[in-house]
Amino acid sequence: MALYIGVMSGTSLDGLDIALIEQTSAIKLIATHYIPMPESLRAELLGLCASGPDEIARSAVAQQHWVKLAAKGIHTLLDQQQLKPEAIRAIGSHGQTIRHEPARGFTVQIGNPALLTELTGITVVSDFRSRDVAAGGQGAPLVPAFHEALFEERSGNRAVLNVGGFSNLSLIEPTQPVAGFDCGPGNVLMDAWIHQQRGENYDRNGQWAATGTVEPVLLKALLGDPFFLTKGPKSTGREVFNLPWLEHHLSSLPSFAAENVQATLLELTALTIVESLQSAQSDTQEMLVCGGGAHNATLMKRLADLLPNATVASTATHGVDPDWVEAMAFAWLAHCCLEGIAANRPSVTGAKGLRVLGAIYPN
Repeated sequence: MALYIGVMSGTSLDGLDIALIEQTSAIKLIATHYIPMPESLRAELLGLCASGPDEIARSAVAQQHWVKLAAKGIHTLLDQQQLKPEAIRAIGSHGQTIRHEPARGFTVQIGNPALLTELTGITVVSDFRSRDVAAGGQGAPLVPAFHEALFEERSGNRAVLNVGGFSNLSLIEPTQPVAGFDCGPGNVLMDAWIHQQRGENYDRNGQWAATGTVEPVLLKALLGDPFFLTKGPKSTGREVFNLPWLEHHLSSLPSFAAENVQATLLELTALTIVESLQSAQSDTQEMLVCGGGAHNATLMKRLADLLPNATVASTATHGVDPDWVEAMAFAWLAHCCLEGIAANRPSVTGAKGLRVLGAIYPN
């Protein structure tokens, strides 16, 4: 038995998810802790996702703040579980992605793992994407191997859908290597639009989108992006889909009611997920949803409507809390790194072969 901690903050930048897992022959979630992201840090991290003045120094300072927040949360979790740092074999820290451009041969996650080791007294494994990119892969998504480990014993063709800022699919079929890819925007555009229009960070349960009507002309324009015409392996990020991208499309079209734009963005998320799924796995029997999108009742209903022959449900129906799957995944990735287990999947990322992922910062 070994205990690992996973730490991650996703593209939504709402906060840090910290998960404690027990790794034996199975993966068991023991405890969790969530820390809201301070608004000033969130704004700075968002700003670093695009070129700007003095960005090297700014990123160095921002990641120190991120690490101090993570270390505080880790110590809180350990105190709650009455555990000492030496009880934890390693922390898997994803850090915060500020650039992801595998076509140009790089991906950047900031998170100062050396400082995290110093502040926690625990070995840290980080930088999980770079080795896959170096091997010619997309470096993302990394969770399909973890989804396979969690759900491979279930029968039939299954899809595991993660809807965070972006959406990605893991396709699990008996006797076949796991497949997976990014589908496109998950919550990122909906979050940006509601923040601009109403000052809210996200559309709770998709309630605002539910008051609007899909605008076909806008939807067609958005679906025309070249990313949606490609098949996996593929990954994407804020470099492609962001508020300026949406505003560029809106500027060339008639004015729409704000709630109709939100409804159209939700439809964009749902359609690109389902179209991606059906082109890669036409006979899906079950789609399990995790990430923040699992709580968006409007999105979940739309996915179910678009997939009448499949069961669409939260991973909670199989005993895995949808809010903690990704943090669990990075704890598991730390385990794989220390054990020398390859954790990328060339069928997902397009890498030249299996690779052990992560850089180790020993305590």
